[in-house]
Amino acid sequence: MDKDVSGPRVVAGVDGSPSSYDALRWAVRYAGLVGATVEAIAVWELPGLYGWSAPAVDMDVDEEETRQRVRKELTEVLGADAAGSVRCHVVHGNAADVLLRAAEGAEVLVVGGRGRGGFAAALLGSVSQHVSQHASCPVVIVPARKQ
Repeated sequence: MDKDVSGPRVVAGVDGSPSSYDALRWAVRYAGLVGATVEAIAVWELPGLYGWSAPAVDMDVDEEETRQRVRKELTEVLGADAAGSVRCHVVHGNAADVLLRAAEGAEVLVVGGRGRGGFAAALLGSVSQHVSQHASCPVVIVPARKQ
């Protein structure tokens, strides 16, 4: 990820969950107020970690498919104009670690309160909790809406 963007940056973690979309919307509104660039970070891990056969996975195809899916989702969530102003990064690795690295030097890191995994009854997702304790910038955790 290129952190050499002039001006302030707002980093938002997106994982396809409604909570992460709420966080992304918040990040775009905040960035508009402070004149910042939004960087949406989507993290993927090898399916082999979930019981698939890793040798059967083409990492280039998986990353490109993920990038296309994320770009499409950003457009659906934000609309074409707003999505076009968001810098989208798809990164392979551990979500919390990737977000912490991406947020170095940022104005704020924005994440949803609940991601795709974990337990529905948990107050905070594990990634949200981890980044809130270890980030080098302020962290905004956008709570999940009541369904």
